[in-house]
Amino acid sequence: MWRLGVLIPLLGAGALRVTQAPGEVQVTAGDRVALGCQVEVAEPWEQLRIEWLKDGGHEALCDTRLEPATPKPPAPCAPRAPHLHLAWQPPLATLSVPRARRNDSGRYLCRATLEI
Repeated sequence: MWRLGVLIPLLGAGALRVTQAPGEVQVTAGDRVALGCQVEVAEPWEQLRIEWLKDGGHEALCDTRLEPATPKPPAPCAPRAPHLHLAWQPPLATLSVPRARRNDSGRYLCRATLEI
């Protein structure tokens, strides 16, 4: 058994608030895991970039651009992590691991950026 956890994201100047849940999950090989990233934006927006990083890495495992009210069904995070899936059900972005592997253990950070 190993752990998947989330890092506490940094909050911006109040225009964007990001909350992750669960904080930490005990996982064994083959488990299905879902990490949520709730994004609240104080003002109307047109495009949001969501990225999931692992263990303080600088390259995103999974990333996508989203529109405010348009749900996005789960899609693979290929080519970097094809076994991970990202879905958007406003205001929640969910990173799913359908079958956890040992190398999936670590701390995950959801990063949200408003794009103009």
